Amino acid sequence: MYKSKHFAPHEVVPKHIFESRGVKSYQCLDERLLKLADLLRDLFDCPLTINNYNWGGNREWSGLRTSDSPYYSPTSQHTFGRALDIIVKDYTADEARDMVKQWFAEGKFSHLVDSITLEEGVGWLHIDIRNNNKGVNSFHP
Repeated sequence: MYKSKHFAPHEVVPKHIFESRGVKSYQCLDERLLKLADLLRDLFDCPLTINNYNWGGNREWSGLRTSDSPYYSPTSQHTFGRALDIIVKDYTADEARDMVKQWFAEGKFSHLVDSITLEEGVGWLHIDIRNNNKGVNSFHP
């Protein structure tokens, strides 16, 4: 089991999953996604926020989403543990997406994935590793 070097389990799963599974919560997410999150943290070299409920914040559903989430969709990549919504401290969402696209083109993710999908037009960095065309794919809400 891969354990993220930058993100505690409560940062990537909702509270009830963390409370019931603890460190085994990592098993609910695709290992490639956790490794990609760690790599993004290293590349951005600034704090990244996924879930912050453990510190009194309002973000609980930015990693894994279960059927009790108000944002649940049975086809969402969050449901399958293959998507994260990330706030990048020192960048706007558009700047963060541009950086990810640049890093993908430079081959920085090639040892992990051959495609990523970004959501455009939102105020956070949505990144997922769904089965998609090779390269950087985008969708709009």
